[in-house]
Amino acid sequence: MATVTSYGAAEVVTGSCHLLAIEGGPRILIDCGMFQGQEEEHNYGPFDFDPSEIDYLLVTHAHLDHVGRIPKLVKEGFIGSIYATNATRDLAEVIMLDSAKIMKEDYKTNYKKALRRGAEDKVIAPLYEEGDVENALSLNWYYSEYDTAFELCEGVSVTYRDAGHILGSSFIELTYTERGTNYTIVFSGDLGNDNDMVLPPLEKCTHADYLYVESTYGDRNHQDIDASITEFKRVIIDTLRNWGNVLIPSFAVERTQEILCLLREMHEHKELPECQVFLDSPMATRATDVYRKYSDLLSPKCQKNKEENGTIFDFEGLIYTPDVEASKAINDVDHRAIIIAGSGMCTGGRIIHHFKNRLWNKKNALIFVGYQAVGTLGRHIVDGARWVKIFHEDILIKASVHTINGFSAHADQNSIIRWVSQIEDLKKVYLIHGEEDKQVILRSALENSLQQRAHIVEPEEVIYL
Repeated sequence: MATVTSYGAAEVVTGSCHLLAIEGGPRILIDCGMFQGQEEEHNYGPFDFDPSEIDYLLVTHAHLDHVGRIPKLVKEGFIGSIYATNATRDLAEVIMLDSAKIMKEDYKTNYKKALRRGAEDKVIAPLYEEGDVENALSLNWYYSEYDTAFELCEGVSVTYRDAGHILGSSFIELTYTERGTNYTIVFSGDLGNDNDMVLPPLEKCTHADYLYVESTYGDRNHQDIDASITEFKRVIIDTLRNWGNVLIPSFAVERTQEILCLLREMHEHKELPECQVFLDSPMATRATDVYRKYSDLLSPKCQKNKEENGTIFDFEGLIYTPDVEASKAINDVDHRAIIIAGSGMCTGGRIIHHFKNRLWNKKNALIFVGYQAVGTLGRHIVDGARWVKIFHEDILIKASVHTINGFSAHADQNSIIRWVSQIEDLKKVYLIHGEEDKQVILRSALENSLQQRAHIVEPEEVIYL
């Protein structure tokens, strides 16, 4: 009997890592992501399985909470094959190298502080270094085309389908034979929001016996995308006309590209007041280059822009800041600046410096356009904090704070239910990648609207299929 054990993204959003063990067959890991927010400490313990015994790693997409521990997996003994789309592999390289760089910088800072306290032996070493990332990238990576089944090994076939979440993202259909019977299990990865701004919509899933589905927004429905765009434009225009600045903490992958497309459209339609737009994130800049490379995977709207104008994201007034000095120079811009910077959950990165310099000014606006995990600075602000401590300094939040959920790259409750309703022969749904209180609500919604049995997966729970 096959089993699935979830070693991450069980009753939490981050740390995606699920082990499918087929009786008499391979051990297949689906994703190996990093924990974030309150769960970060779990990254530093040993894996609860032997990495050397894993035969295959299937990657759904390149977000840090799905690929962030791959270098650690390799460092601790994994030598198997890795499967992903081409775009996912390229984005994963950008994200994992950036992660290694940040951990190295944090370690150096913490070590210097510990030296002054005589506690340097208590400083936790980085999870991995850039060399470990290179080692992971040097393994056998096999590139999967959408909608093309391939044989993983004897008796096991895999098909990647477009999840519409970020560039290259997939849900994975895995069919295996056990005691003469074929079974199909689907791992959703993260399901897209179908806003069609940058990516085509989420594909249908037509058949599965068992479904592991994300539940990040299982308790709610997003604001309508048109209403979200209207609100976004209003905040931008009102703030700039008031000679203020706009801060946008943004994930380097997908959300940044959506924001660039929207600002470009505002500029073309002469809706954007005269201003300077700074993309203050080297990682987001590199990720945007990957999006350009795989423009054939983008939405028809993006492809039309490229065909007509030769560009998808660029426009007059957009400034990329590749180095620290260019980033610091933004401080000299007193008004009418739009600053897009990481990290998306405000756990580090250049956005923190901009917070210190601009959060206290009531003319400015802060726009959250993505999910903020429990325990992050972004979540603290979204939940109504009046003060934040940045670089040991208390900063009063006078800037207006706006949370616009319609830009989410995740499907909402209605979208999840609609997607699940299209699946035939479904025996059981397993809820992962969500906070437990939200999963309880989604479970009830699935059972009430579809009469579909759903189970909330607990950490390290062994599910017998």
